[in-house]
Amino acid sequence: MDGTNHSVVSEFVFLGLTNSSEIQLLLFVFSFLFYFASIMGNLVIVFTVTLDPHLFSPVYLLLANLSVIDMLFCSITAPKMIGDIFKTHKAISFWGCITQIFFNHAVGGTEMVLLIAMAFDRYVAICKPLHYLTIMSPRMCLFFLVTSWIIGISHSVVQLVFVVDLPFCGPNVLDSFYCDLPRLLRLACIDTQELEFMVTVGSGFISVGSFVLLVISYIFILLSVRKHFSGGSSKALSTLSAHITVVVLFFGPFMFFYTWPSPTSHLDKYLAIFDVFITPLLNPVIYTFRNKEMKVAMKRVGSRLVHYRKIL
Repeated sequence: MDGTNHSVVSEFVFLGLTNSSEIQLLLFVFSFLFYFASIMGNLVIVFTVTLDPHLFSPVYLLLANLSVIDMLFCSITAPKMIGDIFKTHKAISFWGCITQIFFNHAVGGTEMVLLIAMAFDRYVAICKPLHYLTIMSPRMCLFFLVTSWIIGISHSVVQLVFVVDLPFCGPNVLDSFYCDLPRLLRLACIDTQELEFMVTVGSGFISVGSFVLLVISYIFILLSVRKHFSGGSSKALSTLSAHITVVVLFFGPFMFFYTWPSPTSHLDKYLAIFDVFITPLLNPVIYTFRNKEMKVAMKRVGSRLVHYRKIL
């Protein structure tokens, strides 16, 4: 490669999820409601943690950042998909596709690392409660946040550094509703098997490795809960099982995308719905709205806002 882009493809065309008008209507209602609920739910969390001083602790700081990442993650793909549902020509520009892939990988990688940090926070809180404030200090919390973004952005840059100069001379049809790297590589006019292998190894290693670390951490937490809190462990076990459900739903599609041996499978675009619409909504429900302290804080913030409004 000589460093110049020989692509004659100016845009890529999405096939979308369905061509049935009835299903398109249901898909529009579903996607719009889930996207709206995800944005509103995560916004409530961010404002509550920001405005209530009682929540200025590592666990809620991590939760607020998870909400910001979830809003970014679903906003990268969902608005474009919703706007394209009823279009006959669903297209995105070449650089729009590259940008979408970059932010998807950056935000997705960041969320993976942040979920590990949150699992570590729960491990310390449950297994080493006397040392929690020492271990999960503000400096450590900031380290987790900065590191998660550095890893996410670095991973995305590495994934795309060899892609932007690939020649795309046709075809330009993506059997999906968003741009993903594996499908894009298969449209290049040169043999990209080695590059596809590098992408699979890199993204597969991060997704599978992160998932394994999370599973191990939750196993330690579950064992600790059963050992030390046998009398009142049902609530803790219920909460942890809900957390594990979110982890499986988030990591499952990623691991399928980058480790499934068949490149012709159409299942990936349907699994992507979990990451785009469902997981960003489940996170605020499971991580916060089931949390008694968070619900009390939301009432305090709501009352304060109503009081300020009356004064004004």
